[in-house]
Amino acid sequence: MKKRIISAMLAVTMIAGLITGCGGNSSDKGRAGEDEKVKLTLWHMEETDARVQAFQEVIDKFNESQSEVEVSVAVQSWDDAYTKVPSAIQAGNGPDILQAIPDFCSVIYDMGVVQDLSDVISDLDEKYSFLQSSLTPYTYEDGIYAVPAFGMAQVLWYRKDMFDAAGLSAPTTFEELLECAKALTDKENSKYGIALPASLSMATDQVLYSLIASAGGKDVVNGENKVTFNNEGTVAALKLYQELLQYAPSDCDTYAWGEPQALLNQGTIAMAIEKGQYLSTFESESGVGAENLCCVPIPVLNESCTSTSIYYSNGFMLLSDDEAKREAAKAFFDFMLSEEAYGELLNAEPGLFLPVTETGGEYSSWLSNEVLQKYPEEVKGLLASAETGELFGFTDGICRKIGSITGPNLIAQTLQQITVNGKTAEEAAQWGQSAMEEAVSK
Repeated sequence: MKKRIISAMLAVTMIAGLITGCGGNSSDKGRAGEDEKVKLTLWHMEETDARVQAFQEVIDKFNESQSEVEVSVAVQSWDDAYTKVPSAIQAGNGPDILQAIPDFCSVIYDMGVVQDLSDVISDLDEKYSFLQSSLTPYTYEDGIYAVPAFGMAQVLWYRKDMFDAAGLSAPTTFEELLECAKALTDKENSKYGIALPASLSMATDQVLYSLIASAGGKDVVNGENKVTFNNEGTVAALKLYQELLQYAPSDCDTYAWGEPQALLNQGTIAMAIEKGQYLSTFESESGVGAENLCCVPIPVLNESCTSTSIYYSNGFMLLSDDEAKREAAKAFFDFMLSEEAYGELLNAEPGLFLPVTETGGEYSSWLSNEVLQKYPEEVKGLLASAETGELFGFTDGICRKIGSITGPNLIAQTLQQITVNGKTAEEAAQWGQSAMEEAVSK
């Protein structure tokens, strides 16, 4: 049935004479004859073997499912995407479909080549029901510029065996989090309540932002570049971070993503804040059963606040303005989000890649993964965090200069005003406010 639908849809387009080109930003390059396939080039930046394989398998399945469209893929790197991809587009060598994260989408948007996909997303939304959190960072005043593909959200991970031994329950507030960290710390025996990244890194940006947002301070900067970083939520989160570091290993200033995960698996620490990649390695690296790894939402400052994780919606932009390619891309996105393909894509990273649709969260092709099967409650927790997730710079309009804040890790730099320079939380928040105002003014 799917093959017949795709065939009919694309046949109408091609009979109308809307024949495809090859370049993402040129509608007249490489036009084919009426009987030839519509050819799409897709670039993504997921370089690990598992991700490359999963993307390729989804694309191969799509190509085999119908005879009108052929998608070819080229793997790029996030390391140089912000320079290499714009250069390729300017030279007329860009792809038709390009992976997006919110701030990268804003870069390509400013080039004037990315296509408004509002109508495509409307049709897909009726069928699959996108999470609003996945659409928000791609929704501009004049359209929606990426189809969400997968998301990433954070939770508070904890070792249930260590909590049970101490007679503790999982924390839900900042106060409880601090109490648990203190109670679970035994420095003489190299045991710590928590590990947090405190390096100048994106990892620190992300964890600190989740705490800031859960204290009511999610709106760091708005679409008009107005900075509101210095607020009660930011100050409360900075104070908590500073206090938690007393119950963490002394070298947290060198930590990014990997160190807290390794220490949690080893049983050296009892808690960490991070995304869903913890599921896939816990049993093999900890030597204990899956029931000992649990998660709860990011603790909140008080009852008036909502638990809010940083949330990264990864999607795909369409660069070609060729109508046949637009219809072909729509058919591919439809296939990608279907149960036939979507579970395979998400399970490239079980627990880390989260569905961006309500239907995807119910697919047996995703939930039947052997890793996810062991952690049903944790999967529910990750999905709940994704639904309420936010991303600074995209909570109140779209800050087109967010890169000037994320690039130099100004949130992490704000923390280091405390950990390195000895400022108070209030002084650090004011420093961060000034640094961000200067950054977006350039």
